[in-house]
Amino acid sequence: MRIKKHLKACLQGLFFLIPVSILLFSCNPDDLYETSPDSKVQFSNDTIIFDTVFTSIGTATRNLRVYNPYSRTIKISEIRLAGGDASSFRLNIDGLAALQAKDIEITPKDSIFIFIRANIDPSNQNTPLIVTDSILFKTNGNIQDVKLVAWGQDAHFYTNAIVGSDYTLSNDKPHVIYGVLAVDSLYTLTITQGTQLHFHRGSFMLIFRDATLKVLGTPEEPVVFQGNRTEAYYRDLPGQWGHASAGVCIYLYPGSINNEIHHAIIKNGVVGIQADTLGSSSNPTLKIYNSEIKNMSGVGLLARGTHIEAGNTVIANCGESAIEILYGGEYDFRHMTIGNYWNKSARSNSAVSINNYFYFDGNIYVRDLKKAYFGNSIIYGNLENELLFDAAENSTFNYNFDHCFIRTQKDISNDENFVSCIINEDPKFIDKSVHNLVPDTLSPVINRGNISVVNNSPFNLQTDIRGISRITNNEPDPGAYEFEER
Repeated sequence: MRIKKHLKACLQGLFFLIPVSILLFSCNPDDLYETSPDSKVQFSNDTIIFDTVFTSIGTATRNLRVYNPYSRTIKISEIRLAGGDASSFRLNIDGLAALQAKDIEITPKDSIFIFIRANIDPSNQNTPLIVTDSILFKTNGNIQDVKLVAWGQDAHFYTNAIVGSDYTLSNDKPHVIYGVLAVDSLYTLTITQGTQLHFHRGSFMLIFRDATLKVLGTPEEPVVFQGNRTEAYYRDLPGQWGHASAGVCIYLYPGSINNEIHHAIIKNGVVGIQADTLGSSSNPTLKIYNSEIKNMSGVGLLARGTHIEAGNTVIANCGESAIEILYGGEYDFRHMTIGNYWNKSARSNSAVSINNYFYFDGNIYVRDLKKAYFGNSIIYGNLENELLFDAAENSTFNYNFDHCFIRTQKDISNDENFVSCIINEDPKFIDKSVHNLVPDTLSPVINRGNISVVNNSPFNLQTDIRGISRITNNEPDPGAYEFEER
């Protein structure tokens, strides 16, 4: 009887173990892991910034936390430093010092640490102003990355900075902008002669309502706005900086006031300057003299219903218009060289485009073009029509071209708005292929300007952009450059 009871108990135990064994041995290993192709890990930061400014060789360490947000274990098939052995950064991945690691597992709702060390030598001339790399993560076929950013040179650095008082940027060291450098309302940012400003990709300058920008360069020491890559390849490469979506490099926000730019070089961005609608001041929103805006992948000077005075200024080599006037406004341009010989891609926009309306929600809104005056200026390029008008019907659209060289298909023979203009005659610059837009010895622009454009100017035009007199013989040359015997 005892034997039967014992046998019965054993059989009952056996029947209990069989389903458990089946359950254990038939379990799919994939059920233990998060395998969805949509699965991704999460990060404590999407960008790791080393904001230490090194004046000598140094290192700094930051950490990144990588999270598994799922209820099953996730396997990261690869973590690696994109720049590899040549990178200025080094990694410690969950305790492993390596440039890459494979099959890293993170249990449910858990995380791992990655420690990043930056090794910077600011004395090395080949060290960029901003050193960048990224950590790449491959999970279930998905590629993610975390950006690494370090300051590479001894410079002033600004990361999404807002100027909340009157402030001056001087020429003691380069100024490097990562993100935005904004001037808050009621304050003035002054930039002194010889100052160099470098902007990282996606970075820009913003001047808020009732704020002011004063750029005070000289012929010998201009203020330079450009990208942060200083290698030879980037020296004249367009599109390196400007707002990440709009592309604007220097944005004069609607209502900014009394902005002045003297002897500046603004180059290699997307949209050089965007000046928006008028502020509380009766003065021009922007006065720009003796300056260059060049190598922009978009528009050089974008004016939207604003008031601008410009003289002795070169706007050249733009992927779209050199000057684009939208929504009317008031403009006085004198001794401008607008030479658009863009050759990086196909260009369909005229060098100068003028408009006085816009559409919104299916309706047309017209803003008066009170004045668009071009005196002693050159508007030329590699398109057959470098001047475009786009006026709303029965609207105020006042323009005047006085002693200008223009490439256009427009018939101006009976248009009183064109005074003594020369049409479709090549101005013969020294070398337009390298954007040297100084008149050559045989240039037809020599002595073809109107001295009254100089004498009646609201700003001083007695010398050209280089400081060479243009009133010696009372016959100035159209454009920003006065011809000079070589």
